[in-house]
Amino acid sequence: MDVFLGRSKTDQEGKGQSVAILNGKALLPVQSLQEWLSAAGIIEGPVFRGVGRGDRLNPEQLTAQSVALIVKHYADAAGLDVDKLSGHSLRAGFITSAADNRASISRIMEVSRHRDPRSVETYVRRADRYSDHAGDGFL
Repeated sequence: MDVFLGRSKTDQEGKGQSVAILNGKALLPVQSLQEWLSAAGIIEGPVFRGVGRGDRLNPEQLTAQSVALIVKHYADAAGLDVDKLSGHSLRAGFITSAADNRASISRIMEVSRHRDPRSVETYVRRADRYSDHAGDGFL
């Protein structure tokens, strides 16, 4: 699935950018998105919106703050330390998981829309800390 982002943090001019989304084998994001759109009755406008009282769909998009609060809510429900998590944790987690699975930096940047590979390198280094470790052969 191609998702068109009209404006984002990395595209302040609002030129827009398409990002390829795979359906995958475990999380099934394309299938999940299609189910959400169908259940919410969304035909146009923002895809990710809040749901109010009485399960009423809000017309406006989720804000960065809303996403952060949702992440923290579900992290807390899972027993995780919410002080270490934010909306950015979703992006950082994707990059780290992609690096763990040996995706190239250029391919990661296509999805994350980072402009500078040095930004992505910090996540990749974190993911690589345990692979090809100096003590792997004797510890």
